[in-house]
Amino acid sequence: MDLLPRPIFLRRLAKSALIGLGFIAASLLVGTAGYHGFAGLSWIDALLNAAMILAGMGPVEPLTTTGGKLFATFYALFSGVAFLTIVGVILAPLVHRFLHRFHMDIQEAAGGAKSGTKR
Repeated sequence: MDLLPRPIFLRRLAKSALIGLGFIAASLLVGTAGYHGFAGLSWIDALLNAAMILAGMGPVEPLTTTGGKLFATFYALFSGVAFLTIVGVILAPLVHRFLHRFHMDIQEAAGGAKSGTKR
């Protein structure tokens, strides 16, 4: 199989980026609401804390409530998984195209085996 034409590939890449950005927005929304509700932070401080945790930078405001500390624990664990997932979603089309191109190069070097054959 041939590579996707560049315009279709760029659309696929943009779609993946939008999905990743949507997941970032949803994660920030959950974090902001949690910090506001469980830790009693103002909305702007809750957003700042959620963004810093999601980005892997660490908390800004010290947490004094047990609920806030428990929420921060689970949100930090969630954020680690979310970060890896978001990066995977955004980079998937690039990695797929690279591997597809690499596979095509190997087929050409091996004597031009038929493309599109399944093994």
